[in-house]
Amino acid sequence: MWRVELAGGPAIVKQIVGGPDAEARFARETTALRLAAGAQPAVAPELIGIDPEARLMVLERLVRDPASEPWAVSYAKALARLHACLGEHVVGLPQWVGPTAADIRAFLRLADGLGISAAPTVTDEISGTLSRLAEFPYDALLHGDPCPDNEVRTGTGLRFVDFERAAIGPGMVELAYLRMAFPTCWCAASIPEPQLLVAEAAYRDTWAAAKGHEPAGSLADACVNWLIRGDSLVEMAHRDGTDHLGAAGRTDWEWGTATARQRFKHRLGVVADVTAGRAELSAVHDVAVALSAQVASRWPDLDLLPPLSTIPF
Repeated sequence: MWRVELAGGPAIVKQIVGGPDAEARFARETTALRLAAGAQPAVAPELIGIDPEARLMVLERLVRDPASEPWAVSYAKALARLHACLGEHVVGLPQWVGPTAADIRAFLRLADGLGISAAPTVTDEISGTLSRLAEFPYDALLHGDPCPDNEVRTGTGLRFVDFERAAIGPGMVELAYLRMAFPTCWCAASIPEPQLLVAEAAYRDTWAAAKGHEPAGSLADACVNWLIRGDSLVEMAHRDGTDHLGAAGRTDWEWGTATARQRFKHRLGVVADVTAGRAELSAVHDVAVALSAQVASRWPDLDLLPPLSTIPF
């Protein structure tokens, strides 16, 4: 990336390089930026121009400005406006892909290895969450990696950057980032429950204002999705199909602001909370509660995730 001065003002030049998927990442980002251009207030930098052969794009240079409302609320509103940008016919973006049966098996192996015997119905319940996420309309423009360091707070609101993983999918899987402590991000961090409730309500209200109806899907299903995804315990370069949940049962490792076990502990607590009282997820609730207690007993020195307010961006 380069900062440049153009006749029309300052800009950013970004080139997509490295890896066999560079062409696909360029296509995703430029497609997503064009789609996001329809949002008001803006949720992404303006795409000024591109050079497809060199995989170059010229982008508006965003100016940071302190937000006038809580960060989580600004984030949720911008995320809803971004998700609502999806049109009826989109070419250039893949569909979101959720966890698989292999992820469910890995999660249950970890539970068994920690001495927790899950009810026979838990596999069907987790499968049900994945089926429901897949059944709801893929009606949202997903950022793909909506981390706190992939946004810029400006005078007109929060805007997202770096759309190389953009996709079409259910918006709930990204709204769940707030509760699940940003599962694909180095900067795992917690947000107090009162702020979460206000932010989630802001997301739903903003989506409804843009689309004329409530957002589809269940936040509880989306949280279960992130709990069983072992690949979300490691950075992008290591998401290669390895059973990272199983590895976390044997050892711990640091990634950014937290360790793998810290992340897993936090996610267990969230899933235990959001599945409470839900008949269709009663076995998932029970195993999450039992695993939370076992993790606390077996690894008593695990710290809580740092509060988001303590992480500099």
